[in-house]
Amino acid sequence: MPNPKSRHTRSRRDKRRANWKLDLSGLSVCPKCQEPKLPHRVCMSCGSYNGKQILEVVEKESV
Repeated sequence: MPNPKSRHTRSRRDKRRANWKLDLSGLSVCPKCQEPKLPHRVCMSCGSYNGKQILEVVEKESV
């Protein structure tokens, strides 16, 4: 099995490792409440999807 003849430099190693971070997924805007939400998912603010009410959203009680 072939081995490298010489060691890779730090800059060459770091250039390869520079792109491991995840990108922020694209957010869309809910047409009902105008809050940002993930595409193709139920809005967690108002509970609607595709113009229909899917979830009943209950406000948390503050004590």
